[in-house]
Amino acid sequence: MSSNFFQPIDASAVPRFAGLSTFMRLPAVASAEGLDIALVGIPWDGGTTNRAGARHGPREIRNQSSLMRRAHHVSGTEPFSIANVADVGDLSVNPINLVDGLKRIEDGIAAIVAVGAIPLAAGGDHLTTLPVLRAVARKAPVGMIHFDAHSDTNDRYFGDNPYTHGTPFRRAIEEGLLDPRRIVQIGIRGSIYEPGEHDWAIAQGIRIIYMEEFVRRGAASVMEEARGIVGDTPIYVTFDIDCIDPSMAPGTGTPELGGFTTREAQEMVRLLDGLTIVGADVVEVAPPFDLGGMTALAGATMMFELLCVMAKSVQAGRAPD
Repeated sequence: MSSNFFQPIDASAVPRFAGLSTFMRLPAVASAEGLDIALVGIPWDGGTTNRAGARHGPREIRNQSSLMRRAHHVSGTEPFSIANVADVGDLSVNPINLVDGLKRIEDGIAAIVAVGAIPLAAGGDHLTTLPVLRAVARKAPVGMIHFDAHSDTNDRYFGDNPYTHGTPFRRAIEEGLLDPRRIVQIGIRGSIYEPGEHDWAIAQGIRIIYMEEFVRRGAASVMEEARGIVGDTPIYVTFDIDCIDPSMAPGTGTPELGGFTTREAQEMVRLLDGLTIVGADVVEVAPPFDLGGMTALAGATMMFELLCVMAKSVQAGRAPD
């Protein structure tokens, strides 16, 4: 372990309910300078079309992340020993101006990327992923593995509005931020606005794995295909908490029955191991609709699972050829 890496507060010395609330109980720092991975909150839900509340997600995910410990019980990964990680706080947001809000998020993530850190964000609604991608993929389009109940490739809502949490990946493809031939969407399900709603996405080359196919095939088979599609090129990972069944994650804006168990979600994230992840997020945790913090705990746990695979990637990048 590097003596220069930040470490979480030890729960055997300071109880989890005490002290300042930060992601994983890590130090809060003002800048991502010197970090390998920056944990960042995006408390913004200006793209929400139904149940708002994801703006409160980062704060509650921080609270529940106090339950994360130092090592992964399956892989043995100790992320804080192999990568320098800290909480860089929340990005500046504008809750009453959508366009300015998107720009503030993009600028905040760009500052993290500029100093060589990889962002791991807690949203916020799923529209927040668009400005993150604008910062992460400025030089070249990236691939994406997307866990969600919804494709989020719709075009317009409420007349001619192009920006909602149902449109981010259509806009990202149009802007050249994502390579649609290297996008896999896993867990898509639920009623849709009209037949053929996903035709545009499929025509672009996106691989949509509906929940019914996942049930037939299982996590290992699905993730083997996903890994083959994205290959060893840079990818973004986005995890919408509504991919999990609302019986286990009720606190979200657009719940859909028939989703993943938390155990299945953990298994899939672990199977991202070895991929080149240049950014990731967990979005759509809406605490006003949560029960006993269980959705925020699911979000914090998925962030820890992502952190473990991302830290291993950082460590592998340091290894001599």
